Amino acid sequence: MVRPVRNIVIVGGGTAGWLTAGVIAARHKGRIAAGDFTVTLIESPNVKIIGVGEGTWPTMRTTLQKMGVSETDFFRECDAAFKQGAKFAKWTTGAEDDAYYHPLMLPQGFSEVNLVPHWLQDGHGRTFSDAVCPQEAICEAGLAPKMITTAEYDAVANYAYHLDAGKFAPFLQRHCTSTLGVRHVLADVTTVNQAEDGDILSLGTEQAGDIPGDLFVDCTGFASLLLGKTLGVPFRECSDILFCDTAIAMQVPFDDPDAPIASHTISTAQSAGWIWDIGLPTRRGTGHVYSSAHIDDETAERELRAYVGPAAEGLTARKIPIRAGHRETFWKRNCVAVGLAAGFMEPLESSAIVLVELSAKLIAEQMPANREVMDIVARRFNETCHYRWGRIIDFLKLHYVLTKRRDTPFWIDNVAPSSIPERLRELMHLWKYQPPWFFEEFDRLDEIFPAASYQYVLYGMGYETEANPLETASTRQRAARLIDENARMTARMRDQLPRNRDLLKKIQQFGFQAI
Repeated sequence: MVRPVRNIVIVGGGTAGWLTAGVIAARHKGRIAAGDFTVTLIESPNVKIIGVGEGTWPTMRTTLQKMGVSETDFFRECDAAFKQGAKFAKWTTGAEDDAYYHPLMLPQGFSEVNLVPHWLQDGHGRTFSDAVCPQEAICEAGLAPKMITTAEYDAVANYAYHLDAGKFAPFLQRHCTSTLGVRHVLADVTTVNQAEDGDILSLGTEQAGDIPGDLFVDCTGFASLLLGKTLGVPFRECSDILFCDTAIAMQVPFDDPDAPIASHTISTAQSAGWIWDIGLPTRRGTGHVYSSAHIDDETAERELRAYVGPAAEGLTARKIPIRAGHRETFWKRNCVAVGLAAGFMEPLESSAIVLVELSAKLIAEQMPANREVMDIVARRFNETCHYRWGRIIDFLKLHYVLTKRRDTPFWIDNVAPSSIPERLRELMHLWKYQPPWFFEEFDRLDEIFPAASYQYVLYGMGYETEANPLETASTRQRAARLIDENARMTARMRDQLPRNRDLLKKIQQFGFQAI
């Protein structure tokens, strides 16, 4: 007998739970309206949401738009701001003027010409990102990536968001329940009822009785109640590659309500980790991510307070454990994990929320028609997720292995060959002779970080690639034209774009007013 998959049960709220609910419900809105499909989210009234992640990827714009969310409402209700990339300070040498950008815009003409060889031969003393992309200059000038007359979700310069995670989940909850037909159950799960073959049949709850389902999504955070505890899927640590295992977070109010707001994440390296600094309209979100094997909690907090300065006086720091790694499999039987239940890495490149987005999108698009084909869908899902997690580990480690710092054991240990994944070692050898572009290492549709991201980090941190001669005179001419066009585009954007805080104020007052 064929058992159709019609009832989706998500356990756990927060960003992971509600974003997953929204993506699935939006994709299957017609079936929900017809009564042929249900999405239920069970949320404990007694479990506090971690709510640390405050940075997204540009994919969030499409995700929210497909869910039918007003971008103006999102900015207003989630204390949101623009994010145009990340600035990494003191990662290469530790000097005061040591900094580079990983912007969200691709290099000029990226699909036509690889500008790295041209820049290596004749960079005119400019950083790689400044030579090939306008976004470094935009961020340095404190400008926004669009204008008030730009339509919602459209961009002049590519952008993502900074947001208040404590406000984002309730915002998604209201939208999911009022617009997308998601059923919200406030209850504590007390039992997980399984069939003989291991499938989950229903969840017993203290306040709402048994809740049956066909597919269960585990969004219970680090607890991993369903996939980890019930189905026994082990956790695969990667602390031998990524050493940071603790974070201390601090919310810092602005001294001046009109103070400039950075439209990029600032990541500043420390003695045994790094500090994030994220600007929101009402405050800064800061935190120190560090290795407890290299520094104690008290010293780590002192470094954070020294970074924040006098504004840290009287503020409380919250300690958050980080268990770097992921589950050995992500979809087992009729249960799939999303968010912290699936795994977590240090938030160096804002990978947490985008992994929720990508996982929810894959579940929604590949929703198994019935239990009989679910294992096929699960196998494909697991293959994709394993690849994505592996590439995230590689990319995060890249930031550490390129350092020239040797001032503390933390930085020395990070360049030890034994801590570098084999695939990354192989690619770095390749990149000594040919820069990343559209080679076979970036040929998958499910690629997390494009070749451009590797270019920005590699050449922002001074990686040395042999500057092989460009193939033809026409290629050299085309590259030179693209570099010149970038300079002209940068000048135009600096003239046209408003200051970041000014635009955020206008959004609060008037909303976007597309013309």
